[in-house]
Amino acid sequence: MRIAVVFNTPYPRWTPEQHLQQMRDELAGKTGNEPELEYQVAEALESNRHEVLLIGVHDDLRVILDHCSAWKPDLVVNCAEAFRDARHDFVFPALLETCGVRYTGSPPLGLLVTRDKAMSKKILAYHGIQVPSFETWNPNEPVGEVSLRFPLIVKPLASDASEGIAQASVVSDAAELRERVAFVHQRFEQAAIAEEFIEGRELYASMIGNDDTLEVLPLTELVFDKEKNAPEERIATQTTKWDAPYRRRKGIRYQFARPVSAAAKERIEAICRTACKALWLRDYGRIDVRLSNDDDVWVLEANANPFIARGHEVANAADKIGLPYPKFIQRIVSEAVRRYDRT
Repeated sequence: MRIAVVFNTPYPRWTPEQHLQQMRDELAGKTGNEPELEYQVAEALESNRHEVLLIGVHDDLRVILDHCSAWKPDLVVNCAEAFRDARHDFVFPALLETCGVRYTGSPPLGLLVTRDKAMSKKILAYHGIQVPSFETWNPNEPVGEVSLRFPLIVKPLASDASEGIAQASVVSDAAELRERVAFVHQRFEQAAIAEEFIEGRELYASMIGNDDTLEVLPLTELVFDKEKNAPEERIATQTTKWDAPYRRRKGIRYQFARPVSAAAKERIEAICRTACKALWLRDYGRIDVRLSNDDDVWVLEANANPFIARGHEVANAADKIGLPYPKFIQRIVSEAVRRYDRT
Protein backbone atom coordinates (compact mmCIF):
# COMPACT_ATOMS: atom_id res chain seq x y z
CA MET A 1 0.00 0.00 0.00
CA ARG A 2 0.94 3.62 -0.48
CA ILE A 3 0.67 5.17 2.98
CA ALA A 4 1.26 8.81 3.87
CA VAL A 5 2.15 9.78 7.43
CA VAL A 6 0.84 13.22 8.46
CA PHE A 7 2.44 14.90 11.46
CA ASN A 8 3.35 18.23 13.01
CA THR A 9 6.72 19.77 12.21
CA PRO A 10 8.53 22.98 13.17
CA TYR A 11 10.15 22.98 9.71
CA PRO A 12 7.53 24.29 7.25
CA ARG A 13 9.89 24.26 4.26
CA TRP A 14 11.11 20.70 4.62
CA THR A 15 10.24 18.29 1.81
CA PRO A 16 9.26 14.64 2.34
CA GLU A 17 12.77 13.73 1.26
CA GLN A 18 14.29 15.92 3.99
CA HIS A 19 12.03 14.34 6.58
CA LEU A 20 13.06 10.93 5.30
CA GLN A 21 16.72 11.81 5.80
CA GLN A 22 15.98 13.12 9.29
CA MET A 23 14.19 9.86 10.00
CA ARG A 24 17.22 7.83 8.89
CA ASP A 25 19.52 9.97 11.05
CA GLU A 26 17.32 9.69 14.15
CA LEU A 27 16.85 5.95 13.76
CA ALA A 28 20.61 5.53 13.33
CA GLY A 29 21.21 7.46 16.55
CA LYS A 30 23.06 10.29 14.82
CA THR A 31 21.03 13.04 16.50
CA GLY A 32 21.26 11.71 20.04
CA ASN A 33 17.49 12.00 20.42
CA GLU A 34 14.77 9.38 20.54
CA PRO A 35 13.17 9.14 17.08
CA GLU A 36 10.00 11.18 16.74
CA LEU A 37 6.71 9.30 16.69
CA GLU A 38 6.14 9.84 12.98
CA TYR A 39 9.54 8.36 12.14
CA GLN A 40 8.90 5.32 14.33
CA VAL A 41 5.58 4.80 12.56
CA ALA A 42 7.13 5.26 9.11
CA GLU A 43 9.88 2.76 9.89
CA ALA A 44 7.29 0.23 11.04
CA LEU A 45 5.29 0.76 7.85
CA GLU A 46 8.40 0.27 5.71
CA SER A 47 9.21 -2.93 7.58
CA ASN A 48 5.75 -4.13 6.55
CA ARG A 49 6.65 -3.37 2.91
CA HIS A 50 4.46 -0.32 2.48
CA GLU A 51 5.53 2.62 0.36
CA VAL A 52 5.68 5.62 2.70
CA LEU A 53 5.49 9.39 2.21
CA LEU A 54 6.23 11.74 5.13
CA ILE A 55 4.04 14.88 5.15
CA GLY A 56 5.09 17.40 7.79
CA VAL A 57 2.60 20.19 8.56
CA HIS A 58 3.45 23.45 10.29
CA ASP A 59 0.73 26.07 9.84
CA ASP A 60 -0.52 25.47 6.30
CA LEU A 61 -2.91 22.61 5.57
CA ARG A 62 -2.45 22.98 1.84
CA VAL A 63 0.67 20.84 2.05
CA ILE A 64 -1.58 17.86 2.81
CA LEU A 65 -3.83 18.63 -0.14
CA ASP A 66 -0.89 19.07 -2.48
CA HIS A 67 0.86 15.84 -1.53
CA CYS A 68 -2.32 13.74 -1.41
CA SER A 69 -3.38 15.07 -4.80
CA ALA A 70 0.00 14.33 -6.37
CA TRP A 71 0.91 11.07 -4.60
CA LYS A 72 -2.59 9.59 -4.14
CA PRO A 73 -2.04 7.50 -0.99
CA ASP A 74 -4.23 4.51 -0.26
CA LEU A 75 -4.31 5.55 3.39
CA VAL A 76 -3.05 8.32 5.68
CA VAL A 77 -1.73 7.51 9.14
CA ASN A 78 -2.68 10.54 11.20
CA CYS A 79 0.06 11.33 13.72
CA ALA A 80 -0.83 15.04 13.96
CA GLU A 81 -1.59 16.33 17.45
CA ALA A 82 -2.12 20.07 17.00
CA PHE A 83 -2.68 22.83 14.50
CA ARG A 84 -1.71 26.37 15.51
CA ASP A 85 -3.62 25.80 18.72
CA ALA A 86 -3.57 22.41 20.44
CA ARG A 87 -7.38 22.36 20.45
CA HIS A 88 -7.50 22.25 16.64
CA ASP A 89 -6.25 18.71 16.07
CA PHE A 90 -9.66 17.82 14.62
CA VAL A 91 -8.87 19.77 11.45
CA PHE A 92 -6.65 16.99 10.11
CA PRO A 93 -9.29 14.25 9.91
CA ALA A 94 -11.85 16.87 8.88
CA LEU A 95 -9.71 17.87 5.91
CA LEU A 96 -9.00 14.27 4.94
CA GLU A 97 -12.70 13.37 5.11
CA THR A 98 -13.63 16.40 3.01
CA CYS A 99 -11.14 15.29 0.36
CA GLY A 100 -12.27 11.67 0.46
CA VAL A 101 -8.92 10.39 1.74
CA ARG A 102 -8.90 7.34 4.00
CA TYR A 103 -7.09 7.77 7.32
CA THR A 104 -6.41 6.03 10.61
CA GLY A 105 -7.86 6.99 13.95
CA SER A 106 -10.85 8.83 15.29
CA PRO A 107 -13.02 11.23 13.26
CA PRO A 108 -13.27 14.98 13.97
CA LEU A 109 -16.25 14.49 16.27
CA GLY A 110 -14.37 11.97 18.40
CA LEU A 111 -11.44 14.35 18.82
CA LEU A 112 -13.69 17.31 19.62
CA VAL A 113 -15.83 15.48 22.17
CA THR A 114 -12.98 13.80 24.04
CA ARG A 115 -10.97 17.02 24.19
CA ASP A 116 -13.87 18.65 26.08
CA LYS A 117 -13.58 16.93 29.44
CA ALA A 118 -17.03 18.09 30.59
CA MET A 119 -18.85 17.04 27.42
CA SER A 120 -17.23 13.60 27.36
CA LYS A 121 -18.12 13.06 31.03
CA LYS A 122 -21.75 14.01 30.37
CA ILE A 123 -21.95 11.55 27.48
CA LEU A 124 -20.36 8.75 29.49
CA ALA A 125 -22.68 9.41 32.43
CA TYR A 126 -25.67 9.26 30.06
CA HIS A 127 -24.51 5.77 29.10
CA GLY A 128 -24.36 4.67 32.73
CA ILE A 129 -20.62 5.03 33.22
CA GLN A 130 -19.40 6.40 36.55
CA VAL A 131 -17.50 9.69 36.32
CA PRO A 132 -16.43 12.07 39.10
CA SER A 133 -18.83 14.92 39.86
CA PHE A 134 -17.53 18.16 38.36
CA GLU A 135 -18.15 21.83 37.66
CA THR A 136 -16.72 24.16 35.00
CA TRP A 137 -16.00 27.89 34.76
CA ASN A 138 -15.46 29.84 31.56
CA PRO A 139 -12.64 32.41 31.43
CA ASN A 140 -13.29 35.31 33.81
CA GLU A 141 -16.32 33.55 35.30
CA PRO A 142 -16.20 33.84 39.11
CA VAL A 143 -16.20 30.74 41.28
CA GLY A 144 -19.21 30.75 43.58
CA GLU A 145 -20.32 28.12 46.04
CA VAL A 146 -19.76 24.56 44.86
CA SER A 147 -21.60 21.41 45.82
CA LEU A 148 -18.58 19.22 45.18
CA ARG A 149 -16.74 17.37 47.93
CA PHE A 150 -13.13 18.41 48.52
CA PRO A 151 -10.42 17.60 47.67
CA LEU A 152 -10.89 18.52 44.01
CA ILE A 153 -8.54 18.41 41.06
CA VAL A 154 -8.58 21.42 38.72
CA LYS A 155 -7.60 21.08 35.05
CA PRO A 156 -7.79 23.06 31.81
CA LEU A 157 -11.02 21.92 30.17
CA ALA A 158 -9.63 21.27 26.69
CA SER A 159 -5.96 20.37 27.18
CA ASP A 160 -4.48 16.90 26.96
CA ALA A 161 -1.23 15.08 27.79
CA SER A 162 -1.60 16.24 31.43
CA GLU A 163 -0.97 19.84 30.38
CA GLY A 164 -1.74 22.18 33.25
CA ILE A 165 -1.80 19.42 35.86
CA ALA A 166 0.57 19.84 38.80
CA GLN A 167 0.46 19.06 42.49
CA ALA A 168 -1.10 22.50 42.97
CA SER A 169 -4.03 21.28 40.86
CA VAL A 170 -5.36 19.39 43.89
CA VAL A 171 -7.24 21.86 46.08
CA SER A 172 -8.67 21.33 49.55
CA ASP A 173 -10.92 24.37 50.06
CA ALA A 174 -12.80 27.14 48.27
CA ALA A 175 -9.93 29.63 48.44
CA GLU A 176 -7.50 27.22 46.77
CA LEU A 177 -10.17 26.38 44.19
CA ARG A 178 -10.64 30.03 43.23
CA GLU A 179 -6.88 30.53 42.99
CA ARG A 180 -6.31 27.50 40.77
CA VAL A 181 -9.27 28.24 38.48
CA ALA A 182 -7.95 31.79 38.03
CA PHE A 183 -4.52 30.34 37.21
CA VAL A 184 -5.98 28.05 34.53
CA HIS A 185 -7.94 30.96 33.02
CA GLN A 186 -4.88 33.19 32.88
CA ARG A 187 -2.23 30.66 31.92
CA PHE A 188 -4.16 28.55 29.41
CA GLU A 189 -6.83 31.02 28.22
CA GLN A 190 -9.59 28.45 28.41
CA ALA A 191 -12.28 27.15 30.72
CA ALA A 192 -11.39 25.25 33.88
CA ILE A 193 -12.93 22.05 35.18
CA ALA A 194 -12.82 20.89 38.81
CA GLU A 195 -13.76 17.32 39.63
CA GLU A 196 -13.89 15.33 42.83
CA PHE A 197 -10.64 13.52 43.57
CA ILE A 198 -11.14 9.75 43.52
CA GLU A 199 -8.95 7.78 45.90
CA GLY A 200 -7.55 4.62 44.37
CA ARG A 201 -5.34 3.17 41.66
CA GLU A 202 -4.76 4.96 38.36
CA LEU A 203 -5.18 2.53 35.46
CA TYR A 204 -4.97 2.96 31.69
CA ALA A 205 -7.02 0.77 29.37
CA SER A 206 -5.74 0.86 25.80
CA MET A 207 -7.83 -0.45 22.94
CA ILE A 208 -7.30 -1.49 19.37
CA GLY A 209 -9.90 -2.37 16.76
CA ASN A 210 -13.53 -1.55 16.00
CA ASP A 211 -16.84 -3.19 16.89
CA ASP A 212 -16.41 -6.99 16.71
CA THR A 213 -12.61 -6.73 16.39
CA LEU A 214 -12.19 -4.39 19.38
CA GLU A 215 -9.65 -5.65 21.90
CA VAL A 216 -9.02 -4.17 25.32
CA LEU A 217 -5.28 -4.54 25.86
CA PRO A 218 -3.60 -5.45 29.16
CA LEU A 219 -4.05 -2.70 31.73
CA THR A 220 -1.16 -0.45 32.69
CA GLU A 221 -0.88 1.40 35.97
CA LEU A 222 0.79 4.48 37.38
CA VAL A 223 2.37 3.28 40.62
CA PHE A 224 3.49 5.68 43.34
CA ASP A 225 5.93 5.17 46.20
CA LYS A 226 4.03 3.89 49.24
CA GLU A 227 5.21 6.89 51.26
CA LYS A 228 3.13 9.21 49.09
CA ASN A 229 -0.06 9.70 51.06
CA ALA A 230 -1.33 13.15 50.07
CA PRO A 231 -3.73 13.25 47.08
CA GLU A 232 -1.56 15.79 45.24
CA GLU A 233 1.34 13.31 45.35
CA ARG A 234 -0.68 10.59 43.62
CA ILE A 235 -1.78 12.15 40.34
CA ALA A 236 -0.43 12.05 36.80
CA THR A 237 1.05 15.54 36.60
CA GLN A 238 2.60 16.85 33.41
CA THR A 239 6.05 16.34 34.91
CA THR A 240 5.20 12.81 36.01
CA LYS A 241 3.95 11.91 32.54
CA TRP A 242 6.85 13.22 30.49
CA ASP A 243 9.94 13.41 32.75
CA ALA A 244 11.46 9.95 33.26
CA PRO A 245 14.33 11.17 35.51
CA TYR A 246 11.74 12.85 37.74
CA ARG A 247 9.78 9.61 38.01
CA ARG A 248 12.92 7.72 39.00
CA ARG A 249 13.77 10.29 41.67
CA LYS A 250 10.26 10.24 43.11
CA GLY A 251 9.68 6.50 43.00
CA ILE A 252 6.92 6.74 40.38
CA ARG A 253 6.64 4.26 37.53
CA TYR A 254 4.37 3.07 34.76
CA GLN A 255 3.99 -0.71 34.70
CA PHE A 256 1.57 -3.42 33.75
CA ALA A 257 -1.21 -3.33 36.29
CA ARG A 258 -1.12 -5.34 39.45
CA PRO A 259 -3.97 -7.86 39.68
CA VAL A 260 -7.50 -6.48 39.70
CA SER A 261 -10.65 -8.39 40.58
CA ALA A 262 -12.49 -10.26 37.85
CA ALA A 263 -15.47 -7.96 38.36
CA ALA A 264 -13.37 -4.80 37.96
CA LYS A 265 -11.66 -6.18 34.85
CA GLU A 266 -15.00 -7.07 33.30
CA ARG A 267 -16.39 -3.64 34.14
CA ILE A 268 -13.39 -1.83 32.64
CA GLU A 269 -13.68 -3.83 29.42
CA ALA A 270 -17.41 -3.08 29.20
CA ILE A 271 -16.72 0.62 29.78
CA CYS A 272 -14.16 0.65 26.97
CA ARG A 273 -16.59 -0.92 24.51
CA THR A 274 -19.36 1.49 25.45
CA ALA A 275 -17.05 4.51 25.41
CA CYS A 276 -15.72 3.71 21.94
CA LYS A 277 -19.20 3.92 20.47
CA ALA A 278 -20.45 6.77 22.63
CA LEU A 279 -17.41 9.00 22.03
CA TRP A 280 -16.70 8.04 18.39
CA LEU A 281 -13.32 6.43 19.05
CA ARG A 282 -11.96 4.45 16.09
CA ASP A 283 -9.11 2.02 15.42
CA TYR A 284 -7.35 2.66 18.73
CA GLY A 285 -7.79 4.71 21.89
CA ARG A 286 -7.28 4.82 25.63
CA ILE A 287 -9.52 5.22 28.68
CA ASP A 288 -8.00 6.50 31.95
CA VAL A 289 -9.73 5.23 35.07
CA ARG A 290 -9.45 5.22 38.83
CA LEU A 291 -10.16 1.95 40.61
CA SER A 292 -11.40 3.01 44.03
CA ASN A 293 -10.55 1.26 47.26
CA ASP A 294 -14.00 -0.39 47.24
CA ASP A 295 -13.45 -1.71 43.67
CA ASP A 296 -15.59 0.87 41.87
CA VAL A 297 -14.42 1.99 38.42
CA TRP A 298 -14.46 5.73 37.70
CA VAL A 299 -13.58 7.10 34.26
CA LEU A 300 -11.31 10.14 34.42
CA GLU A 301 -10.76 10.80 30.72
CA ALA A 302 -11.05 9.26 27.28
CA ASN A 303 -8.27 9.78 24.75
CA ALA A 304 -9.19 9.49 21.08
CA ASN A 305 -5.63 10.18 19.92
CA PRO A 306 -3.25 8.63 22.47
CA PHE A 307 0.52 8.67 22.04
CA ILE A 308 1.45 5.48 20.17
CA ALA A 309 5.25 5.69 20.23
CA ARG A 310 7.43 2.78 21.28
CA GLY A 311 7.82 2.39 25.02
CA HIS A 312 4.58 4.15 25.92
CA GLU A 313 1.35 2.74 27.33
CA VAL A 314 -0.54 1.77 24.17
CA ALA A 315 2.40 0.23 22.31
CA ASN A 316 3.60 -1.57 25.43
CA ALA A 317 0.15 -3.03 26.01
CA ALA A 318 -0.01 -4.20 22.39
CA ASP A 319 3.40 -5.82 22.71
CA LYS A 320 2.11 -7.70 25.75
CA ILE A 321 -0.42 -9.57 23.57
CA GLY A 322 2.12 -10.44 20.89
CA LEU A 323 2.04 -7.29 18.76
CA PRO A 324 5.59 -5.91 18.65
CA TYR A 325 5.75 -2.40 17.27
CA PRO A 326 5.70 -3.15 13.50
CA LYS A 327 2.77 -5.54 13.97
CA PHE A 328 1.02 -3.02 16.23
CA ILE A 329 1.20 -0.30 13.55
CA GLN A 330 0.12 -2.79 10.88
CA ARG A 331 -2.87 -3.75 13.05
CA ILE A 332 -3.95 -0.09 13.17
CA VAL A 333 -3.63 0.11 9.38
CA SER A 334 -5.58 -3.12 8.91
CA GLU A 335 -8.35 -1.97 11.25
CA ALA A 336 -8.73 1.30 9.34
CA VAL A 337 -8.83 -0.46 5.97
CA ARG A 338 -11.36 -3.01 7.24
CA ARG A 339 -13.53 -0.20 8.62
CA TYR A 340 -13.59 1.63 5.28
CA ASP A 341 -14.21 -1.58 3.32
CA ARG A 342 -17.32 -2.24 5.41
CA THR A 343 -18.94 1.06 4.45
